Amino acid sequence: MTAFALVRHGETAWNRDRRIQGSTDIPLNDTGRAQAAATGELLRGRQWSRIIASPLGRAAETAAIIAAAVGMPAPELDAAFVERNYGDAEGLTGAELDARYPEGAEVPGRETREAVAARVVEGLHRLAAEHPGESIVVVAHGGVIRSVLESVVPGRHREPITNGSVHSFLHADGGLSLSRFDDPIDERSIFPLAEDFEEQNPLARREEHREVGR
Repeated sequence: MTAFALVRHGETAWNRDRRIQGSTDIPLNDTGRAQAAATGELLRGRQWSRIIASPLGRAAETAAIIAAAVGMPAPELDAAFVERNYGDAEGLTGAELDARYPEGAEVPGRETREAVAARVVEGLHRLAAEHPGESIVVVAHGGVIRSVLESVVPGRHREPITNGSVHSFLHADGGLSLSRFDDPIDERSIFPLAEDFEEQNPLARREEHREVGR
């Protein structure tokens, strides 16, 4: 059995402005660094064997801050956990998205949700096979964490995925299961005022609303 703590990176300027980030490499802002430090303090309450991160700067820096807080080596970077590519929508606000790509219009270059889920879940299976019995922190992105949730417990969790939040999974007998959504680690609160991934990402919000309405 392998335990995973999936952590969403700290806030960026584009998160704050509600611009679609995707694979665009936007750094943490000061709030995001403070969130990463607070997550690191929460994670100090458990033993971890390694820290893996998406290579995008906002995730890699969040992971480095967490590693320093828990007294671990620098994080290992793994491209399997990079954020979804939103194609030509990246950098747009909600109003700009609606003007350029009305509801139902195809966004050129956008990675499908199914493709994201396939590469991320396969990445977790690979890590579990390479590191059986370990407890691993994976610092990634809102779209990455949403894809794992929808693969493991489809439709069950529509709650916010906030910056710095922790979501716990177990890998056993070849499969993934959700241990706890928004895991507060020893019952301590995680960022009640932090922004939700879908609220920051108007294209993801549009997709979530479509799914809920089905």
